[in-house]
Amino acid sequence: MLVETSGLTKVFGEIRAVDDLSVAIPEGTIGLVGPNGAGKTTFLRLLLGLLRPTAGSGKVLGHDIADGLPVRERIGYMPEHDCLIPEMTGVGLVAHMGMVSGLDKGTAMSRAHDVLQFVGVEEERYRKVAEYSTGMKQKVKLAQAMVHDPPLYIFDEPTTGLDPRGRTDMLRLLRMIAGTPGRNVLLSSHLLPDVEMICKHVVILDGGRQIAAGAIEELLAGPQVRLRVDIRGDQEGVARHLRDAGLEVKVDATGLRVVRRSGVEAEVFRAVRDLGAEVRYMGPEVRSLEELFLELVTRYNAGG
Repeated sequence: MLVETSGLTKVFGEIRAVDDLSVAIPEGTIGLVGPNGAGKTTFLRLLLGLLRPTAGSGKVLGHDIADGLPVRERIGYMPEHDCLIPEMTGVGLVAHMGMVSGLDKGTAMSRAHDVLQFVGVEEERYRKVAEYSTGMKQKVKLAQAMVHDPPLYIFDEPTTGLDPRGRTDMLRLLRMIAGTPGRNVLLSSHLLPDVEMICKHVVILDGGRQIAAGAIEELLAGPQVRLRVDIRGDQEGVARHLRDAGLEVKVDATGLRVVRRSGVEAEVFRAVRDLGAEVRYMGPEVRSLEELFLELVTRYNAGG
Protein backbone atom coordinates (compact mmCIF):
# COMPACT_ATOMS: atom_id res chain seq x y z
CA MET A 1 0.00 0.00 0.00
CA LEU A 2 1.07 3.56 -0.74
CA VAL A 3 -0.80 4.94 2.27
CA GLU A 4 -2.42 3.10 5.19
CA THR A 5 -4.18 4.72 8.12
CA SER A 6 -6.10 3.33 11.08
CA GLY A 7 -8.50 5.48 13.05
CA LEU A 8 -6.62 8.63 12.02
CA THR A 9 -8.17 11.63 13.74
CA LYS A 10 -7.31 15.33 13.96
CA VAL A 11 -9.37 17.66 16.13
CA PHE A 12 -9.15 21.45 16.14
CA GLY A 13 -11.24 22.66 19.08
CA GLU A 14 -14.79 21.56 18.28
CA ILE A 15 -13.95 20.61 14.69
CA ARG A 16 -13.06 17.05 13.75
CA ALA A 17 -11.17 17.82 10.54
CA VAL A 18 -10.20 14.16 10.10
CA ASP A 19 -12.50 11.74 11.89
CA ASP A 20 -11.53 8.11 12.58
CA LEU A 21 -10.18 7.73 9.04
CA SER A 22 -9.02 4.27 8.01
CA VAL A 23 -7.84 4.01 4.41
CA ALA A 24 -5.72 1.66 2.32
CA ILE A 25 -4.50 3.47 -0.79
CA PRO A 26 -2.69 1.36 -3.42
CA GLU A 27 0.34 2.42 -5.40
CA GLY A 28 -0.36 4.29 -8.64
CA THR A 29 -2.19 7.51 -9.39
CA ILE A 30 -4.80 8.35 -6.77
CA GLY A 31 -7.25 11.23 -6.60
CA LEU A 32 -8.27 12.67 -3.24
CA VAL A 33 -11.58 14.50 -3.58
CA GLY A 34 -14.26 15.98 -1.38
CA PRO A 35 -16.22 19.18 -0.82
CA ASN A 36 -14.65 22.19 0.87
CA GLY A 37 -13.98 21.35 4.50
CA ALA A 38 -13.89 17.60 3.83
CA GLY A 39 -10.47 17.29 5.51
CA LYS A 40 -8.32 16.75 2.41
CA THR A 41 -5.53 19.22 3.22
CA THR A 42 -5.47 18.25 6.90
CA PHE A 43 -5.17 14.60 5.86
CA LEU A 44 -2.22 15.42 3.58
CA ARG A 45 -0.48 17.39 6.34
CA LEU A 46 -0.91 14.47 8.71
CA LEU A 47 0.70 12.16 6.14
CA LEU A 48 3.63 14.58 5.80
CA GLY A 49 4.13 14.79 9.55
CA LEU A 50 3.40 18.53 9.49
CA LEU A 51 0.51 17.90 11.90
CA ARG A 52 0.37 15.42 14.74
CA PRO A 53 -2.77 13.27 14.88
CA THR A 54 -5.10 13.55 17.85
CA ALA A 55 -5.59 9.79 17.62
CA GLY A 56 -4.86 6.90 15.28
CA SER A 57 -1.86 6.02 13.14
CA GLY A 58 -0.68 5.94 9.56
CA LYS A 59 2.05 4.77 7.21
CA VAL A 60 3.34 6.20 3.93
CA LEU A 61 5.47 3.89 1.75
CA GLY A 62 5.81 1.65 4.80
CA HIS A 63 7.09 4.42 7.11
CA ASP A 64 5.20 5.56 10.18
CA ILE A 65 3.94 9.12 9.76
CA ALA A 66 5.11 9.82 13.32
CA ASP A 67 8.72 9.51 12.04
CA GLY A 68 8.30 12.61 9.86
CA LEU A 69 11.68 12.94 8.13
CA PRO A 70 11.91 9.45 6.54
CA VAL A 71 8.44 10.06 5.08
CA ARG A 72 9.18 13.56 3.78
CA GLU A 73 12.44 12.41 2.16
CA ARG A 74 10.37 10.16 -0.13
CA ILE A 75 7.71 12.72 -1.01
CA GLY A 76 7.61 15.64 -3.41
CA TYR A 77 5.00 18.01 -2.02
CA MET A 78 3.37 20.77 -4.04
CA PRO A 79 1.19 22.70 -1.57
CA GLU A 80 -1.92 24.62 -2.54
CA HIS A 81 -0.79 27.97 -1.15
CA ASP A 82 2.39 29.86 -2.01
CA CYS A 83 5.34 28.79 0.10
CA LEU A 84 8.06 30.35 -2.04
CA ILE A 85 10.83 32.66 -0.84
CA PRO A 86 10.23 35.85 -2.86
CA GLU A 87 13.82 37.20 -2.81
CA MET A 88 15.36 33.99 -4.19
CA THR A 89 15.69 33.26 -7.89
CA GLY A 90 13.73 30.36 -9.30
CA VAL A 91 16.81 28.21 -9.82
CA GLY A 92 18.24 29.19 -6.46
CA LEU A 93 15.03 28.23 -4.69
CA VAL A 94 14.71 24.86 -6.41
CA ALA A 95 18.39 24.06 -5.75
CA HIS A 96 17.93 25.04 -2.10
CA MET A 97 14.96 22.68 -1.79
CA GLY A 98 17.09 19.96 -3.35
CA MET A 99 19.72 20.42 -0.64
CA VAL A 100 17.04 20.44 2.04
CA SER A 101 15.97 17.06 0.62
CA GLY A 102 19.50 15.66 0.99
CA LEU A 103 21.23 16.44 -2.32
CA ASP A 104 24.75 17.88 -2.34
CA LYS A 105 25.15 21.43 -3.68
CA GLY A 106 26.39 20.48 -7.15
CA THR A 107 23.76 17.79 -7.72
CA ALA A 108 21.02 20.06 -6.40
CA MET A 109 21.94 22.85 -8.82
CA SER A 110 22.21 20.46 -11.78
CA ARG A 111 18.86 18.87 -10.95
CA ALA A 112 17.28 22.32 -10.46
CA HIS A 113 18.16 23.29 -14.03
CA ASP A 114 16.85 19.97 -15.35
CA VAL A 115 13.46 20.14 -13.63
CA LEU A 116 12.95 23.83 -14.44
CA GLN A 117 13.60 23.00 -18.09
CA PHE A 118 11.05 20.19 -17.83
CA VAL A 119 8.31 22.42 -16.39
CA GLY A 120 8.96 25.16 -18.95
CA VAL A 121 10.79 27.81 -16.90
CA GLU A 122 13.49 29.11 -19.24
CA GLU A 123 15.45 32.35 -18.70
CA GLU A 124 12.94 33.34 -16.02
CA ARG A 125 14.73 30.93 -13.68
CA TYR A 126 17.31 33.66 -12.98
CA ARG A 127 14.69 36.23 -11.92
CA LYS A 128 13.41 36.64 -8.39
CA VAL A 129 10.33 34.64 -7.49
CA ALA A 130 8.63 37.88 -6.39
CA GLU A 131 8.50 38.90 -10.07
CA TYR A 132 6.77 35.73 -11.24
CA SER A 133 3.20 35.41 -12.46
CA THR A 134 0.85 32.92 -10.82
CA GLY A 135 1.55 30.42 -13.59
CA MET A 136 5.31 30.71 -13.15
CA LYS A 137 5.01 30.29 -9.39
CA GLN A 138 2.98 27.10 -9.88
CA LYS A 139 5.68 25.74 -12.19
CA VAL A 140 8.40 26.51 -9.65
CA LYS A 141 6.32 24.81 -6.94
CA LEU A 142 6.13 21.75 -9.19
CA ALA A 143 9.87 21.88 -9.90
CA GLN A 144 10.82 21.98 -6.21
CA ALA A 145 8.62 18.93 -5.61
CA MET A 146 10.49 17.06 -8.36
CA VAL A 147 14.09 18.06 -7.69
CA HIS A 148 15.02 15.13 -5.41
CA ASP A 149 13.26 12.56 -7.67
CA PRO A 150 10.93 11.11 -5.01
CA PRO A 151 8.82 7.96 -5.45
CA LEU A 152 5.65 9.76 -4.29
CA TYR A 153 4.27 13.13 -5.39
CA ILE A 154 1.54 14.88 -3.43
CA PHE A 155 -0.16 17.66 -5.38
CA ASP A 156 -2.62 19.83 -3.47
CA GLU A 157 -4.83 21.81 -5.90
CA PRO A 158 -2.01 22.17 -8.49
CA THR A 159 -4.12 24.14 -11.00
CA THR A 160 -5.27 26.79 -8.50
CA GLY A 161 -5.31 30.28 -10.04
CA LEU A 162 -4.28 29.14 -13.51
CA ASP A 163 -5.90 30.36 -16.72
CA PRO A 164 -7.13 27.72 -19.21
CA ARG A 165 -3.79 27.52 -21.03
CA GLY A 166 -1.84 27.31 -17.78
CA ARG A 167 -4.17 24.62 -16.49
CA THR A 168 -3.72 22.59 -19.67
CA ASP A 169 0.08 22.87 -19.41
CA MET A 170 0.06 21.85 -15.76
CA LEU A 171 -2.17 18.83 -16.40
CA ARG A 172 0.13 17.75 -19.24
CA LEU A 173 3.11 17.83 -16.86
CA LEU A 174 1.23 15.92 -14.16
CA ARG A 175 0.22 13.25 -16.65
CA MET A 176 3.86 12.83 -17.71
CA ILE A 177 4.93 12.39 -14.08
CA ALA A 178 2.06 9.98 -13.39
CA GLY A 179 3.05 7.93 -16.44
CA THR A 180 6.67 7.51 -15.32
CA PRO A 181 7.40 3.97 -14.04
CA GLY A 182 8.05 3.83 -10.33
CA ARG A 183 6.33 7.15 -9.63
CA ASN A 184 3.17 7.47 -7.55
CA VAL A 185 0.87 10.49 -7.52
CA LEU A 186 -1.64 11.56 -4.87
CA LEU A 187 -3.67 14.40 -6.39
CA SER A 188 -5.99 16.45 -4.19
CA SER A 189 -8.34 18.62 -6.24
CA HIS A 190 -11.87 19.95 -6.26
CA LEU A 191 -11.73 19.91 -10.08
CA LEU A 192 -13.04 16.42 -10.70
CA PRO A 193 -12.34 16.36 -14.47
CA ASP A 194 -8.64 16.87 -13.60
CA VAL A 195 -8.73 13.87 -11.27
CA GLU A 196 -10.59 11.75 -13.81
CA MET A 197 -8.02 12.65 -16.48
CA ILE A 198 -4.95 11.72 -14.43
CA CYS A 199 -5.89 9.17 -11.77
CA LYS A 200 -6.75 5.48 -11.80
CA HIS A 201 -8.06 5.33 -8.23
CA VAL A 202 -9.97 7.77 -6.06
CA VAL A 203 -10.63 8.33 -2.36
CA ILE A 204 -13.70 10.47 -1.60
CA LEU A 205 -13.86 12.26 1.75
CA ASP A 206 -16.62 14.20 3.45
CA GLY A 207 -16.70 15.42 7.03
CA GLY A 208 -13.23 13.99 7.58
CA ARG A 209 -14.44 10.47 6.75
CA GLN A 210 -14.02 8.21 3.75
CA ILE A 211 -17.33 7.71 1.95
CA ALA A 212 -15.99 5.80 -1.06
CA ALA A 213 -12.72 4.49 -2.48
CA GLY A 214 -11.64 2.30 -5.36
CA ALA A 215 -10.69 2.15 -9.00
CA ILE A 216 -12.43 5.01 -10.82
CA GLU A 217 -13.53 2.74 -13.67
CA GLU A 218 -15.24 0.33 -11.27
CA LEU A 219 -16.88 3.08 -9.21
CA LEU A 220 -18.27 4.76 -12.31
CA ALA A 221 -19.67 1.48 -13.58
CA GLY A 222 -21.56 1.03 -10.32
CA PRO A 223 -22.98 -2.20 -8.91
CA GLN A 224 -25.51 -2.47 -11.76
CA VAL A 225 -25.04 -1.96 -15.47
CA ARG A 226 -27.70 0.46 -16.70
CA LEU A 227 -28.86 1.63 -20.10
CA ARG A 228 -29.36 5.29 -20.84
CA VAL A 229 -32.37 5.78 -23.10
CA ASP A 230 -33.25 9.12 -24.68
CA ILE A 231 -36.92 9.20 -25.65
CA ARG A 232 -38.75 11.61 -27.96
CA GLY A 233 -42.39 11.57 -26.93
CA ASP A 234 -44.12 10.26 -23.82
CA GLN A 235 -41.08 9.57 -21.62
CA GLU A 236 -43.11 9.08 -18.43
CA GLY A 237 -45.45 6.70 -20.24
CA VAL A 238 -42.52 4.62 -21.48
CA ALA A 239 -41.12 4.53 -17.93
CA ARG A 240 -44.48 3.29 -16.56
CA HIS A 241 -44.67 0.64 -19.26
CA LEU A 242 -41.18 -0.63 -18.38
CA ARG A 243 -41.93 -0.69 -14.66
CA ASP A 244 -45.10 -2.67 -15.36
CA ALA A 245 -42.85 -5.15 -17.19
CA GLY A 246 -40.81 -5.55 -13.99
CA LEU A 247 -37.86 -3.33 -14.95
CA GLU A 248 -36.13 -0.89 -12.60
CA VAL A 249 -36.29 2.57 -14.18
CA LYS A 250 -35.17 6.05 -13.14
CA VAL A 251 -36.19 9.22 -14.96
CA ASP A 252 -34.23 12.47 -15.02
CA ALA A 253 -33.69 15.46 -17.29
CA THR A 254 -31.36 13.51 -19.58
CA GLY A 255 -33.67 10.53 -20.15
CA LEU A 256 -34.30 7.10 -18.68
CA ARG A 257 -31.90 4.90 -16.72
CA VAL A 258 -32.90 1.24 -17.02
CA VAL A 259 -31.16 -1.56 -15.10
CA ARG A 260 -29.93 -3.96 -17.72
CA ARG A 261 -31.14 -7.56 -17.93
CA SER A 262 -31.86 -10.05 -20.67
CA GLY A 263 -34.38 -8.71 -23.17
CA VAL A 264 -34.44 -5.14 -21.84
CA GLU A 265 -33.81 -3.61 -25.27
CA ALA A 266 -36.82 -5.42 -26.74
CA GLU A 267 -39.01 -4.17 -23.87
CA VAL A 268 -37.89 -0.59 -24.50
CA PHE A 269 -38.72 -0.77 -28.20
CA ARG A 270 -42.06 -2.43 -27.44
CA ALA A 271 -43.01 0.37 -25.02
CA VAL A 272 -41.91 3.05 -27.46
CA ARG A 273 -43.92 1.47 -30.30
CA ASP A 274 -47.06 1.09 -28.20
CA LEU A 275 -46.95 4.75 -27.12
CA GLY A 276 -45.98 6.18 -30.50
CA ALA A 277 -42.70 7.54 -29.14
CA GLU A 278 -39.21 7.36 -30.61
CA VAL A 279 -35.83 6.14 -29.31
CA ARG A 280 -33.25 8.82 -30.01
CA TYR A 281 -30.40 7.07 -28.21
CA MET A 282 -29.87 3.84 -26.27
CA GLY A 283 -26.55 2.66 -24.87
CA PRO A 284 -24.65 1.81 -21.69
CA GLU A 285 -24.74 4.53 -19.04
CA VAL A 286 -21.40 6.28 -18.62
CA ARG A 287 -21.24 8.45 -15.52
CA SER A 288 -18.64 11.12 -14.88
CA LEU A 289 -16.68 11.31 -11.66
CA GLU A 290 -18.56 14.52 -10.88
CA GLU A 291 -21.93 12.74 -11.16
CA LEU A 292 -20.71 9.93 -8.91
CA PHE A 293 -19.29 12.42 -6.41
CA LEU A 294 -22.55 14.39 -6.16
CA GLU A 295 -24.56 11.19 -5.78
CA LEU A 296 -22.34 9.86 -2.97
CA VAL A 297 -22.05 13.14 -1.06
CA THR A 298 -25.81 13.73 -1.28
CA ARG A 299 -26.50 10.21 -0.02
CA TYR A 300 -23.93 10.53 2.79
CA ASN A 301 -25.31 13.85 4.03
CA ALA A 302 -28.83 12.43 3.91
CA GLY A 303 -27.72 9.66 6.22
CA GLY A 304 -27.90 6.97 3.58
